[in-house]
Amino acid sequence: MEVVQKDYWYFVLLVFIPFLKVAIPQSQAAVTVRLEEGMVLDCLCPWGGNLSMVSWTKVPDKDPIAVFHPEFGMAFSYHYRERIEFLRTTTMDGSISMRNVTHQDIGQYHCSVQTFPQGPWTRNIQVEDLDEPPEEEEEDGTEPPTPEVIEADTELEAEQNSNLTLSCNHKHNGTVYQVILERMVHGHPWDIIGVCKKVEGGLVGEDYSDRGRINCADSLDVSLHLTGVAQEDGGFYRCTFNTDAGMRTTTMLLTVPLPGYFSLSTYMIYIYIGAGAAGLILLIIILIVAVRHRKKTRREEYKVKLHPSQRQKWRQWQRE
Repeated sequence: MEVVQKDYWYFVLLVFIPFLKVAIPQSQAAVTVRLEEGMVLDCLCPWGGNLSMVSWTKVPDKDPIAVFHPEFGMAFSYHYRERIEFLRTTTMDGSISMRNVTHQDIGQYHCSVQTFPQGPWTRNIQVEDLDEPPEEEEEDGTEPPTPEVIEADTELEAEQNSNLTLSCNHKHNGTVYQVILERMVHGHPWDIIGVCKKVEGGLVGEDYSDRGRINCADSLDVSLHLTGVAQEDGGFYRCTFNTDAGMRTTTMLLTVPLPGYFSLSTYMIYIYIGAGAAGLILLIIILIVAVRHRKKTRREEYKVKLHPSQRQKWRQWQRE
């Protein structure tokens, strides 16, 4: 009887396997795109519904490069700003085009389309240089791009192994819809490490940081809490506010000095202390010289006023 039941379930499973294959979505292999000017990275969701958000990241680092929201608009990582454009041919189209491409744009890109009620749909695209680069490509005489000059609105200093919270406090009038926290290590492009945005029905926070914890408050004040500050945490941090009055940014510079290193502020404190001590010593010396000079002057004046007979007694008394 048991053998008959097993055969029965095997038969039922064989009958329904074709239907199970249809119901389970199949994973798609990464599409390969040639690296070229104006290349298009296609991300068209195959079903209908309501689009909640489209996000593009570059793997394996999972660095966010572009985000589109139907209500709050678009946001781009600094390195891709002015280079990426959402095509938006249909309501469910998250495709982008990229211009001013370089060999740094080679890699795999991940597109995520959030929809309702069906849920997310994703696609991977591999960008490759299918043409052999010329041997003298690096010596073509072109000048390297001018490095970006960054001015920090706030300068912070933290000791190693200490705890620190970097806050993006909004100080502009108007309504804030989205805040993007980025970090730039010296000599590298900006990387998005946290996003806080208002969506229909609440607040959404995205944490891309591997060093600290991103907090997203109801007032869209984004903060990064660092535990055990390390040397590599130093660099520039930038907060970009998307408001009804436009884009606003604030930049912070975090310095983590080496153990035993005197920072400029500490060095200036020692200079001020040394200068104050030297000034005090000089003042005391001047007072001592002035008092002695005054005493000597008074003795000479008293000597002049004496009668000649008394002057002789005065000299004799001083010799004794």
